[in-house]
Amino acid sequence: MNRQGRLVQVARTGPQDTRGRPLADLRISVMDRCNFRCPYCMPRETYGDRYRFLAAAERLSFDEIARLARLFVRHGVRKLRLTGGEPLLRSNLADLIGELSVIEGLEDLALTTNGVLLAQHAAELAANGLRRVTVSLDTLDAETFRRMNGGFDGLDRVLDGIRAAREAGLAPIRVNCVVQRGVNDGQVLDLARHFRATGITVRFIEYMDVGNRNHWNLERVVPARELYEHIAAVYPLRPLAGAYRGEVAQRYGYTDRLGEIGFVTSVTQPFCGDCTRARLSSDGILYTCLFATEGLDLRARLRGGAADDELLALIGSRWTERTDRYSELRNVAPASQPQRRIEMYYIGG
Repeated sequence: MNRQGRLVQVARTGPQDTRGRPLADLRISVMDRCNFRCPYCMPRETYGDRYRFLAAAERLSFDEIARLARLFVRHGVRKLRLTGGEPLLRSNLADLIGELSVIEGLEDLALTTNGVLLAQHAAELAANGLRRVTVSLDTLDAETFRRMNGGFDGLDRVLDGIRAAREAGLAPIRVNCVVQRGVNDGQVLDLARHFRATGITVRFIEYMDVGNRNHWNLERVVPARELYEHIAAVYPLRPLAGAYRGEVAQRYGYTDRLGEIGFVTSVTQPFCGDCTRARLSSDGILYTCLFATEGLDLRARLRGGAADDELLALIGSRWTERTDRYSELRNVAPASQPQRRIEMYYIGG
């Protein structure tokens, strides 16, 4: 199992960081709230009824998001992904999709969702220019589903949302599964089997130490190699080349040509060296790593009257100074890594 295709190049029209990584992908969190309380992301004991989320006025408006997105595209970003929290909790999200979809130079516009609200929105999102969708789904077992999302029902609604996305023409559809030992590791073959031959790609993600509250322990990480061997023993696999530099999943096709799966190996085989992603929180803070400890406040500059050239310079300067490689350093010097990190729900996965 190796990281084939990692050297596929993208056009470098914008800034490069200190490791020569271009800025090509921007993830925009449009909502810090979520309708789940997944223990590995937003545990209920912390994010209960009294937790203070952002007020509407604190979040970036659609106009502000669109303005910043255009500036990032001028810096070389070609892929935008809307995340959360749960992005479909943001009212009139299709209107923002419409604004973003017409940005000149943008090549890809995607959405990551837990899928519970997807069925009622898929057609409108597609009509307004959304190209593809990723659904977070860790299991097909109803009891495990409730355990992993903090006690909520809704598995049938998620599956209905995936069907609605297919009918709306959102493609390719991906299903992201975070695997935890002793929780859902015995169910990965069920997911692979369910979506095999459907055109939907399942990506199995190693359980990561994101944020500060998920009580991460290396013993709960199931290495991608182990998952690969488990699935390949039933459905033989062949490696596929990566489609572009910065692609995080190792891709494998079924040897009978009935689809593909992927593995995201952030813990056992870090891919920091090819990371081309920036992240924008729902209140306008720019982060250059999923494991960041601090960011650049663009909202304050926006609302303070900054011109586009000033914002472009700020974004470019922050990226060219970027040194992030947390996952690589975690493996060689874990004790030296910062203990307080930005929560995943705040900047998207």
